[in-house]
Amino acid sequence: MTTTKRKPARRGKKSSPAAKAPRPGRRPPFAAEPPLQQGLLEMATIGAQSFLWLATVVASVAALAGAAFGIWSLRPLPAYSSERVRVGSPFEVTFRIENASAWFPLSHLKIRCALAGVDASDMPPVEADGSKIPARLGPGEQASFTCPFRAGDLDVALRSELYFRSEYDLPVLGSLRLSDNGGPFVLNTRLLPPRWTAKPGKD
Repeated sequence: MTTTKRKPARRGKKSSPAAKAPRPGRRPPFAAEPPLQQGLLEMATIGAQSFLWLATVVASVAALAGAAFGIWSLRPLPAYSSERVRVGSPFEVTFRIENASAWFPLSHLKIRCALAGVDASDMPPVEADGSKIPARLGPGEQASFTCPFRAGDLDVALRSELYFRSEYDLPVLGSLRLSDNGGPFVLNTRLLPPRWTAKPGKD
């Protein structure tokens, strides 16, 4: 009787670490999101900075506008008045101009006289005779001028309104010119002797 030799059972070989299937690489952990309170605080800080910047811009613009308005309000302005009308044409009268500014002079003043009314087309605007007006009319100073209209009777004058269109240098910046419209003025026969005065209800 023959006996069969059993082959000794082979022990399974342990697989080496290199033989193991590589594990998928681990992803780096996500950055932790800031807490809600911290996010709100950051948003509030950004909003406060934006509001402060906007408020600064608005305040700066308002300050510049206020300064510009203040300087503009100090600009020199001419004020007109009439001496009494003597015998002859009511337009042959001497007018006076005063620098109403307390700060700046009226420099290189030019005046143009104009009439409005039913007879205005017959008496076109004329350049005033400003030979007695100095090149620089200081604050509060006065000078005289005339409007060389052609002769007209009293009825024409009573139906007319007189205007003065003036031009003069802008203070500090002499290369720029300012303009001013004075009037209307009407012949006031209630005064004795009559004078050209500002029309009632007008500045």
